[in-house]
Parts: sequence; C-alpha cells; structure tokens
Amino acid sequence: MQGSSSLKRKRPDGVASLESLTKEEHALYNVIRSRKDMGIWSKDLKQETNLPDTVVKRALTSLQQKKLVKEVVNCHNKAKKHYMASEFEPSKEITGGDWYSDGNLDTEFIGVVKKVCLRHILAQNVATLDGILEWIKKGKFFSVDLSSHQIEQILRALVLDDEIVEMKSTGFGDFSSVPVGRVCYRCKKKNKGEPKIGAMASIPCGVCPRISACTPEGIISPKTCVYYQKWLDF
Repeated sequence: MQGSSSLKRKRPDGVASLESLTKEEHALYNVIRSRKDMGIWSKDLKQETNLPDTVVKRALTSLQQKKLVKEVVNCHNKAKKHYMASEFEPSKEITGGDWYSDGNLDTEFIGVVKKVCLRHILAQNVATLDGILEWIKKGKFFSVDLSSHQIEQILRALVLDDEIVEMKSTGFGDFSSVPVGRVCYRCKKKNKGEPKIGAMASIPCGVCPRISACTPEGIISPKTCVYYQKWLDF
C-alpha cells in the first residue's frame, strides 16, 4: 500500500514551503486552496478569514511572490480579483469554456471553425456531426483538438445564424448515405442565388418516384407508406 506522501502533489520549482508562511498567510492560503479549480473572490476571502483589508492585500501579494497563489481572470466579472492556488488550473466555469481565451470570447477562432464546418456541409450536401468531426481531425485544420461537444455548439450556432438547417435523414436521395432518422445538417443555400431549403425538405415524399400516383385512398398512399411512417416516428 502506498504511503500518503506519494499522493501529494509535487510542488513546482521555486514555490515556497508552507513553513515560511505567516499566520495570516496560512489562513488565506488554506481558504484559497480549499476552493480548488473554482478559486475565490478577494471580497469573500476577507469575509471568511475576518482579516483587515490591509492585512489581506499584503498577505495575497506575499503568497503570489512565493508562487503559492495566482490571480486568475473570471469571465463573469473581470473587474473583481479572483485567486486560486497555483497547483490548480481554472475550471470552465471560471474561464468561460472552450471558446474563451484569457477570459475573452475567441470570436475569431469561432468564425474560422464555422467556415470550416460550412465548407464541409456544402461539399457533402448533407453532413452529420460525426462526419464533420472526423473530416476536421483528418484534415488537421487546427492546432488544437476539437471535441464532439464543441462541433455540436458550432452547428447549433450556425442553425441559429440561419446558415444551415438541422433535419433527420429520410434515407432517400441526398440522405442515402445517412441512416434513417439520424440528425444531419444541410446548408440553406448551396450556391449563391439558389433558393433556401424549406423545413419540409426532409419528408420522403419529396424524393419519392411514385409521388404522382400517391393518393390518400389509393394503393399508394401516405397511410400505408412505410417510409412516411418511419419519418413520422422520428
């Protein structure tokens, strides 16, 4: 069985030992470290430790100089000072998530990812989330690995931007490579000047070769159509 010492985090070089801390510094450090990757506001520190403002400021400066504590940017309120133990990295709740850099929304990077996704959807006519992600990984378009969740966020944004439409595959025509019922995406305009794809475009009737013979009470009818029923089920 491993000893408890083997489970301790290794301190980076240059970090002061806890024995060198004053009583006030110890109190502040223990509170900050207990918050782990969430950190704590300086105002909350004062309330929890019940130390005078001047003492807190001096102790925080000392802790930063000793590399035990760092100041981090909280995207929810950049004006407030937020502190965290140096051994932790800020959580997504603090940084704002995958699309933030130094507390700021990285709109330029988001714009590039949007264009790459649009290019693939346009080229394929119909594309799925998994297909887009696989294409991006194979193409090595970015120096960072994008997750399925990130691409899903981009696709949701493109839908809201009215750039693409989300629909479920019918298994017919352009959807023949996508299993029936699978969520997929299509550009609203394949080429400049081409009319937008309506929300009803995914109905199998639109690509059915027997549509001219289909009537409500006939042999070929929406009531007995297997494909139409599958579409309704999804």
